[in-house]
Amino acid sequence: MNTCMQLLFVLCVALMVWESTAADGKSLSIVTIQEDPYFMENHGEFEGYCVDLTEELSKMLGFKYKMRLVPDGRYGALDSQGQWNGMMGEVLRGNTDLAVAPLTLTATREMAVDMTTPFMLTGISFLMLKDSLVEESSFSLLAPFSSNMWAGLLIAFLLTGLCICAVGRISPCEWTEPDSEQQPFTLVHSFWYITGALTLQGAGPHPKALSGRVISAIWWLFAVLLLACYVANLSSKMNSDHQHMSIQTFEDLASQDAIEYGTVEGGSTMLFFKLSKNPVYERMYQNMVRKKSFVSSTLEGLRRVKEGNFAFIGESVTMDLAVARNCELVRAQEVISMRGYAIAAPPGSPWVKNLSIAILRMSESGVLVNLQKKWWASRCSHSQPARSSDSLQPRDLRCLFLLLGVGLGAGLLLSLLELAAKARGRAKDSKSSCCSVLMSELHRRFGRGEESSEDTPAATKA
Repeated sequence: MNTCMQLLFVLCVALMVWESTAADGKSLSIVTIQEDPYFMENHGEFEGYCVDLTEELSKMLGFKYKMRLVPDGRYGALDSQGQWNGMMGEVLRGNTDLAVAPLTLTATREMAVDMTTPFMLTGISFLMLKDSLVEESSFSLLAPFSSNMWAGLLIAFLLTGLCICAVGRISPCEWTEPDSEQQPFTLVHSFWYITGALTLQGAGPHPKALSGRVISAIWWLFAVLLLACYVANLSSKMNSDHQHMSIQTFEDLASQDAIEYGTVEGGSTMLFFKLSKNPVYERMYQNMVRKKSFVSSTLEGLRRVKEGNFAFIGESVTMDLAVARNCELVRAQEVISMRGYAIAAPPGSPWVKNLSIAILRMSESGVLVNLQKKWWASRCSHSQPARSSDSLQPRDLRCLFLLLGVGLGAGLLLSLLELAAKARGRAKDSKSSCCSVLMSELHRRFGRGEESSEDTPAATKA
């Protein structure tokens, strides 16, 4: 009985001493790991998500702290001798009071140290280049050209049809007598004619005037070169396994060999694949071990993804940050093995309970959400439409469009010169002004419909 009373007295004294030190602002030693955006050094000052989180916790619980980096730069895993390295080892050896970092809460770590309520939820996903993660589309035949390119082609088609129709009206070689002859190149026939050129099939009648032949020849050249570019790009897309590989899930990733994949060696993600009983994940782990595709850090994994033909597997929160900072990257939609980031403390630490309550209060008040929005802000412009890097843009064929524009302008100018030559001859015969005769000809050719409608009542009266 006396022994029990003595133990109870010692516990009460220890609790009173802890409360007094906490109230006086005890200075805690905190270990972390340098990883953007959790902990960064900027001109000798520390900043990042974990720094802001620790600052908020210190204000709520009234403690001071001193942060330092873990010497080996690792989160913590068991080595071959059964000893913990990284931040886990620092906590277990008593070298630090807390480990504040994106430390994944796992059963193995929870058995070794005390961990708080998670301050951030995450899962496992993978990161790739945008041109490697291609969604299957029902409009793959349109893929060789971008949307801007298709819009440019539609405008070029309409302008060419209108120009051929205009040349057919203006040129006296095409339409000699507007009052008695029917116009050979109507608007419908003009568009039918250039459509036949796009399919490399002629659709008569063909232009007789030099101006019409110039436009026709330029359009045929434009169509042949355009079709050559389309067929070449379509063939390249269909023959490229890399470009047309549709990888959306981990099963898709495991079922192909063209793109290598890996994760951080010794991390919780590697441990998940190592201990998983899922056949897909087991096969993926064996593939990573056989090809030795593990990376030493997240930064190395991102570097290999940017180099191409590599998928980096890691925490989805880390993947989201990489996408926000690198617009050429994209994260897969599938997320597996949901887990959380928590703060680690030595076994029996009196700080774990209060830290967990403080984290819950920060979550309820929206502080954690605001911190994540602050450090995960995207640098990419979402107003710009995403495009495949190998789809042809209008600027890629600007010389072709320029050639077409010059041809259309030259054809219209030649048709006006042909009409002006005819007007000049008639002006000499009738001893009238050349300009008046030219305007009269233009009026006959473009105002014929109005004249016909005005003549109809007179003919009826007669």
